[in-house]
Amino acid sequence: MNTADIAGVVAAEQGIDKAAAKRVIDATLKAITDAAKKGDEVSLPGFGKFKVADRPAREGRNPATGATLTIAASKKVSFTPAKALKDALNG
Repeated sequence: MNTADIAGVVAAEQGIDKAAAKRVIDATLKAITDAAKKGDEVSLPGFGKFKVADRPAREGRNPATGATLTIAASKKVSFTPAKALKDALNG
């Protein structure tokens, strides 16, 4: 399922046109992205939480040559599903 598919479902359920639904979805995703850039946690009750975590620099190896290299520090976004979502998936 992609953004267009989700927009179609939202449009049908809410009685709005697909373009308006797509704008709402795009705005929602932008808000989540902006919050993640600031390091904020985004909690969607009944769905889950998006959290930003720092990954420190670490040593790694090039699998082709075996040479040691440094992997730069970075940030990652993790998702923790809510109990309601887990329950829906597992019956």
